[in-house]
Amino acid sequence: MARVALVTGGTRGIGAAVSQALQTAGYRVAATYAGNAEAAKAFMSRTGISSYQWDIGDFDACAIGVKSVESSLGPIDVLVNNAGIVRDATLHKMSRTQWDAVIRTNLDGAFNMCRQVIDGMRARRYGRIINISSINGQKGQFGQTNYSAAKAGELGFTRALALETARLGITVNAICPGYIHTEMLDAVPRDVLENSILPQIPVGRLGRPEEIARAVVFLAAEDAGFITGSTMSINGGQYMI
Repeated sequence: MARVALVTGGTRGIGAAVSQALQTAGYRVAATYAGNAEAAKAFMSRTGISSYQWDIGDFDACAIGVKSVESSLGPIDVLVNNAGIVRDATLHKMSRTQWDAVIRTNLDGAFNMCRQVIDGMRARRYGRIINISSINGQKGQFGQTNYSAAKAGELGFTRALALETARLGITVNAICPGYIHTEMLDAVPRDVLENSILPQIPVGRLGRPEEIARAVVFLAAEDAGFITGSTMSINGGQYMI
């Protein structure tokens, strides 16, 4: 029977590409979304991928949501923590609300989701957890102390959980995308994109969501069991470590 994959924030942008790539690779896929029901409905109609609405920052909502997915599709073998938000401001202008919102979704959300699936993965002695972090969690970014802190925290979380599960057939890895052509980047003024962003990227272009999705499918594979605690940087050479 096909393995089950759950992708948070899986109906738009990078998440949508990941959901579809996993579906093409033969997984039974569930995608979560937070609030854009219209986009989720269109995605579900277009792809046939089941979509579920809940707030990943809410521990209890994650517990209920995961149970719903598993009752419909079966035990979750692959978890992709992709959902994330931004609330940008320099620290001296950042409100506590902006800080809390980003940490709650981007970092607490990874814990909330992993906590729901980890017991089952341990019992079955198999699992693939892939956390979508960010280049800005590696190098920092002006105006994103909240986002950079959450995404850097996700990398530490990845490595620690990888150590805890390494002997149980469960791998935990992270992907750090650079600038990817999504709706979020469409909001950036053209002159800023051409004069400030693209010159930072040695390959001279934005990444594509499908390029992140291919990496997820690679890490999710059964024969990727010797890769754990790793961070894959996909940023066109913008930041090399």
